[in-house]
Amino acid sequence: MKLDHSMIRCDQHMHTEFSTDSEASVRSMLDESVERGLQSVCITDHLDLDYPEDEELGPDPFQLDLEKYFETLTQIREEYREKLDVRIGVELGLQPHLGKTYEELAGAYPFDLVIGSLHLVHGMDPYYGKIFEGKTDAEVYGEAFRETLACLEKVSSFDVLGHLDYVVRYGRNKARDYSYRQFSDEIDAVLKKVISEGKGIEMNMGGVKYGLGFANPHPDVLKRYRELGGEIVTVGADAHRPEHVAYDFAEAGEILKSCGFHYYTEFKGRRPVFKKIP
Repeated sequence: MKLDHSMIRCDQHMHTEFSTDSEASVRSMLDESVERGLQSVCITDHLDLDYPEDEELGPDPFQLDLEKYFETLTQIREEYREKLDVRIGVELGLQPHLGKTYEELAGAYPFDLVIGSLHLVHGMDPYYGKIFEGKTDAEVYGEAFRETLACLEKVSSFDVLGHLDYVVRYGRNKARDYSYRQFSDEIDAVLKKVISEGKGIEMNMGGVKYGLGFANPHPDVLKRYRELGGEIVTVGADAHRPEHVAYDFAEAGEILKSCGFHYYTEFKGRRPVFKKIP
């Protein structure tokens, strides 16, 4: 079933078999995007330098052969030109010591969008749960927000900050020990830094998919971002399989409107383009 034309029709965060955690072919993701009535997408496969080795993931997980990536996607983009505007992006895994490396890398390739996302807290991905051992959810959430700020102080080679409260997806009790008010000092510091650097944030619908009951970040965080003067907000489903493309996009525009936004943002050639929310 295709999306209603009144809905946002650009999914700016999706993964393919170029990402360690996806087996979806590029064409399967694009075919589903066409089927759902999208006008444009941005493929943003993972590049997490210095991601720790893992028995499940194997050595050097979340690396990305950028030469092959661009060669493949450029060819496929031409195949879909009449059906879909395919853009080429990347999701960088932020760590403070990678600032210079990412700056050189991001400048060496013609990306349309670079998402910067925190996937590691003290070298551990919350997805696997180890970071929560011996700590409360709230303690880990606070550490994650402080780590995010530390990354922003050292890494500037990205356009939007991805899924700001990602860590909440994997807490033992998920959102029970989480609210904007509880972490307002830490979150405000992150938002103010993003805004001062002229960057944006992402509304990631994956939070809904993971059962949080809200997109990442929480609507209260989106409202606060808008209150502080933030204007750049992209929308992505963070799909790793075709069935999750444009996940819950029927609600995405209404969420943004309820948080005070009149426009969402699409990126092309790393330049923001503001689009009226339908």
